[in-house]
Amino acid sequence: MATDDYLADPAELALWLGKPADDPKLLAALRAASRRFRGAVRHPVTLVENDMVTLDGNGRESMLLPVWPTTAVASVTLEGKLLVEGVGYSWSDMGVLRRLGGARWPDRLRCLTVVYSHGWAIGTMPEDISEAVIDQARTIATVTPGVQSKAVGGQSVTYGAQAATGVTDQWQKAVDRYKIRTSADA
Repeated sequence: MATDDYLADPAELALWLGKPADDPKLLAALRAASRRFRGAVRHPVTLVENDMVTLDGNGRESMLLPVWPTTAVASVTLEGKLLVEGVGYSWSDMGVLRRLGGARWPDRLRCLTVVYSHGWAIGTMPEDISEAVIDQARTIATVTPGVQSKAVGGQSVTYGAQAATGVTDQWQKAVDRYKIRTSADA
């Protein structure tokens, strides 16, 4: 995973902060916010090609791949047998993997191996991800670590235990939408 790929455009953050897009502090804040988002959703978000996952069957006709959007499915192996696309299974860009011909996925643990590509190419990031990352990066870039409050007239500074860089509702909604899916989400 290229953890230095930003999940938002540095030029957009530069507009908010009034700094050049190549400012080291701005880029560090954007890198940190991108890493935080990746950590929260537990996957790279950017395009990963030929990712191999072993999945539990769910006893149903359809199941969800852990990460979407799905851009390609290279292979599906069920209990050691390679299935043929269009005959044994079909898939959608939303990460739905469906058995065909009235069959169901077995209700067994670790019975399915899928090699698939997923995520977004740089420059095609969904706006809600970019907006949440920009918002978090703005906070990271402007909050003074350890300072809880600051007064100018009487020169009073109060240090807190941690810098407050909590998350917004916008951030939480984006994380909830793009986090790794489990069989319970199907």
